[in-house]
Amino acid sequence: MPWIYGLVGLLVGAILGIIISRIKTPQYKKHQQMKKELATTKFELEQQRQELTDHFSQTSELLDVLGKDYTKLYQHMATTSTEMLANLPEQDQPFAKKLTQVDSDTEQEADTQPKDYAKGATGLLTPEKKEIIEAPEAVKAS
Repeated sequence: MPWIYGLVGLLVGAILGIIISRIKTPQYKKHQQMKKELATTKFELEQQRQELTDHFSQTSELLDVLGKDYTKLYQHMATTSTEMLANLPEQDQPFAKKLTQVDSDTEQEADTQPKDYAKGATGLLTPEKKEIIEAPEAVKAS
C-alpha cells in the first residue's frame, strides 16, 4: 500500500511541477501578453471599421443632399433666367434647352415601367421598343 501513496505523490508532484513551470516560464507570459495584444488589436480594428462605415454612410447622405440642392439651384436658375430674359430668343437663353430636357426626362421616367417587365432582351443597346407585359400575365407565364 505504501507504494501506491508514493506513486500518487509522484503523479501529483509531476502535475504540479508542469503547471508551475508553465506559469513561471517567459514563453507562457509572452503568450498571455500576445493574447491580450491580439484582443485589443481586434477591438481597435472593429472600431475603425465601424467608423469607416459611419463615415461612408454620412458622406453618401451629404452627397445626396448636395445633388438635390444642385438640382434645385439649377432649376431655380433656369426658371429665373426664362423670366428675366423673356425678350431674348430661345436659342440665346442659357437654360431653356436643358430645362425642357429635364422636364421631359422626368415625365418619361414616370410613364414607363421598369425594364424587368420587357419580353426577351431589355433593349438597352438597341433602339427598338419591346412589348411591356402586365403583372398578371407575367405570373401566368411562369
